[in-house]
Amino acid sequence: MEKNHVLELIPEYLDGVLPVEIQKQVEEHLLKCPKCQKEMEEMKLLFNALDTEVVAVPSDRLKAKFEEALEAEKENMGQVVSLTSRKRSNWASNLLKVAASIALLVAAFQMGSLFQQQKVDENISVLKDETLQMKQTAMLSLMENQSASKRIQGVNYIDEFEHPDEAIIKALANRLLNDENDNVRLTAFEALSKFTSSETVKNVFIDALGQEKNPSIQIGIIEELVKIQEKKAIDPMKKLLDEEETQPFVKEQIKTGLPKII
Repeated sequence: MEKNHVLELIPEYLDGVLPVEIQKQVEEHLLKCPKCQKEMEEMKLLFNALDTEVVAVPSDRLKAKFEEALEAEKENMGQVVSLTSRKRSNWASNLLKVAASIALLVAAFQMGSLFQQQKVDENISVLKDETLQMKQTAMLSLMENQSASKRIQGVNYIDEFEHPDEAIIKALANRLLNDENDNVRLTAFEALSKFTSSETVKNVFIDALGQEKNPSIQIGIIEELVKIQEKKAIDPMKKLLDEEETQPFVKEQIKTGLPKII
């Protein structure tokens, strides 16, 4: 981590959402890396700027132009004219010019405020994308950890993603199909059950049904496949019915669910 820097982890570090192990590594790196320290300070300033309400302020040049126009109109209004109708005409004309100047100034304020808000929105959008990318990296890394509890922690990161991409789905599928720990496989199944509209998830559940030996996970998969009426699950379920090692209560679950699919 010292050689590669920790720039991509700084936003999540500032949010305080990094796993404890990764957070300690980031802190150790920051103590030795001036470049990452500078990046962190700049990011703190950006976060503070985003939390501060933007106030539109006219430029000095715009205010000066307005004041010059206003003084000129005052001088014109102060001139003596012989005809009463001429006075009224000039007065009305001058008033309209002043009103137009004020309207122009207000419009300038509003445009400046709009442009500044758009810039802030763009910055927020970029930060959200970068944060999600870092969370995905952390999630995939934790799911490959030697510790079962860390792998479960990685799987539970799924709550951060409303629409996980294919890389996340495949990583969860790998945990369900290949993890040696029952609790990790069960957690992976529960995570994938939120996305049963995905053909990838449907196929993973069917594959898992053909090899899973834990009765609790078997029943969970059967319930989900029955709920979505997945016809490709009929043969794997019938096969489980014929196997002697299949638990009786699992067979009962299959017997109850199969008619709903067929």
